[in-house]
Amino acid sequence: MGDSKLDLLQGTLDVMVLQTLEVMGPLHGYGIARRIEQVSSDEVLLNQGTIYAALVRLQQRGWIAGRWGTSENNRKAKFYSITRAGQKQLAKDTAYWQRLSAVIGRVLSMHGQGEEK
Repeated sequence: MGDSKLDLLQGTLDVMVLQTLEVMGPLHGYGIARRIEQVSSDEVLLNQGTIYAALVRLQQRGWIAGRWGTSENNRKAKFYSITRAGQKQLAKDTAYWQRLSAVIGRVLSMHGQGEEK
């Protein structure tokens, strides 16, 4: 890819956070952001404001739950986990994004179909 980082489409960060929590288990916001960056090969970089706004939104929707605990470096941190409602939403969003990416893939792979001869 180029030197620029990817801009996230509406709703993509939510599904990435839910998937991260589904796979990794409870994590604090910094850990979630770093894991998404790592898995994306640093194509997606998340600042604190972006990740915490998403966490608040997901918690308000009931898709994640947060509880206070102690981080690896012995600091107080809020750990988030996916809820049953979040798992249902993740399944729905995953199906949507897979369907959408398949359609986009088909459109982008068009070669001369329908051209006049």
